[in-house]
Amino acid sequence: MKICIYGAASSTIDKKYIDAVESLGEKMAMRGHELIFGAGDNGMMGAAARGVKKAGGTVIGISPNFFNVDGVLFPDCDEMYRPDTMRERKMMLDEMSDAFIITPGGIGTLDEFFEIFTLKQLSRHKKAIVIYNIVGFYDGLISFLNQLIEKNFLRAESMNLVKVMDDPDEILYYIETFVPLDFKIDEVRNIEE
Repeated sequence: MKICIYGAASSTIDKKYIDAVESLGEKMAMRGHELIFGAGDNGMMGAAARGVKKAGGTVIGISPNFFNVDGVLFPDCDEMYRPDTMRERKMMLDEMSDAFIITPGGIGTLDEFFEIFTLKQLSRHKKAIVIYNIVGFYDGLISFLNQLIEKNFLRAESMNLVKVMDDPDEILYYIETFVPLDFKIDEVRNIEE
């Protein structure tokens, strides 16, 4: 299975996040999964790639042409795709992946999460989406999404499209055994007829 990991590319991230995502990558490879990611050498992206490579797995990077700066891209990708734009990059990440894991990140990661979440809500895909909530990193985001539900900006049923988890073995088991929900778009749209 090809699993996309979204996450920060920062080199100043606390080691507890780096270690957790590197371990996740290692476990992915040991279970026979391939990594698809934004090809970054630092942060969550680099950690995932190092973990996968450590266990002998396959790493597929997708990075726009304008990232041609030394030290930015993971040097040991088994395959590297170089689209022209970030939009093309996101589309390739979406289309080439069988499941998505959102690790700690900033605005780029949030952009990727909300797009893949929205596309699922619109029935453009039925793939597993997991938020890897390392030591409560995403508690504030989950609280905000619940606030959207309370204020009728989001239907509660939409949260069934995303799983929040903090254990890498449970995340991988969930993805491996994932059965897509059979739902109609009207069940998650926040529009009443």
